[in-house]
Amino acid sequence: MKWKEYPQNLKVRLITSFFNRAISSAVMPFMALFFAQHKGAVWAGIFLGINVFIAFIGNLIGGYISDRFHRKTILLLTSTISAVTFGAMTVSLLPEQKWITVFAGGYMCFMLFNSLGRPSMQAIIIDSTTAKNRKAIYALDYWFTNLSLAIGAALGGLFYAHHQLALFTALTAASAGLPIAYAIWLQDTSVPQLEQKHKNIFIDLIANYKVALQDKPFVMAILGSMCIYSAEFSLNSYIGVRLADEFRPLFVGNFELSGVRMLSILNIQNMLLVVMLTFIVTKITDKFDKKKMLLAGLIFYSIGYIVMTSANVWYALLLFNLVATIGELIYSPIANAEKANMMPEDKRGSYSAFSGISFSGADLIARSTIIMGAFLVPSMMSVYIGIILMAGTSLLYGGLFVVRGKKRKELFVKTV
Repeated sequence: MKWKEYPQNLKVRLITSFFNRAISSAVMPFMALFFAQHKGAVWAGIFLGINVFIAFIGNLIGGYISDRFHRKTILLLTSTISAVTFGAMTVSLLPEQKWITVFAGGYMCFMLFNSLGRPSMQAIIIDSTTAKNRKAIYALDYWFTNLSLAIGAALGGLFYAHHQLALFTALTAASAGLPIAYAIWLQDTSVPQLEQKHKNIFIDLIANYKVALQDKPFVMAILGSMCIYSAEFSLNSYIGVRLADEFRPLFVGNFELSGVRMLSILNIQNMLLVVMLTFIVTKITDKFDKKKMLLAGLIFYSIGYIVMTSANVWYALLLFNLVATIGELIYSPIANAEKANMMPEDKRGSYSAFSGISFSGADLIARSTIIMGAFLVPSMMSVYIGIILMAGTSLLYGGLFVVRGKKRKELFVKTV
């Protein structure tokens, strides 16, 4: 399937998501530093913690409203408000004594409305694909995601410190272009919309997610994904902390390869490998059974992160980061496509929002590895990560293929 053959909404979704992620990744990694510099580390920690909670709630509400109302309307509204709030953040940087309160308010609103619109964006990719082409589209989306994160991180790294205002101005202009793109090119396609079954909208929202919670195969897949993602998230938590403390610096001429720089190299290596190998790996895996490929990908991924958790030599870290990334490229498009196939047509937004729990949970597990690392030696931490990944593999595979298959057979017997 060539680019010109893609549905228009899919093209709009892929391109606008690319710019949206690039905008976010250019500045969001620096927010802790920004607020710590101007308000102190404790204030920054509490404020950013509150924003994580706000984004999580916004994501759940966004999933519900994306199934109740037209996705185009939601995206027009949320992207417009996000652009306005990003503009407010930019204006607050103009005075010599920056208006930190205005900046903080703009940041909080940006996080909220960005989260409200995210489930609609996720649902559009499912609306615009079929079970046959979904894996290929998710591979393309995965490639776009990593490329946008790499570009955003590069822009932030180059311009944040010395050209902060220019960076925010350019990103505000890009953010303002998103609602214009939706208004011109996004088609308001007719998809089944969820009917309100309870008079109280909050009860209706809770009842809507109760359906997802009762879907055992889907819940298993989400919990499995949570365990699997936690290994990747641990790269910038436990593994990063350990490398900063334990990695023996190497010198290449006058260049010092410290633990912090080693972590940066691992992240850059991961992004470059994804950008270069996504379509090659996808083309190869298409020739084999998806169940076997999912397991093979998860085994490669697990081996890579288990070794990296305790490895302290540069070539071992680079080699097993390569192994983990190839595993991720194999399993990720299959898992995402199969999870999308499990979502009821009239609840795609809600199910997409519910699946976001896997990222929040993975982040918490990854943070816990820092605490565990204070009591366990690195080799035992590899065992700990290995147990989590084994549990995640069992849950994901079981939810996508085993329990889901049994559920299909039961439904077939009832209808015969």
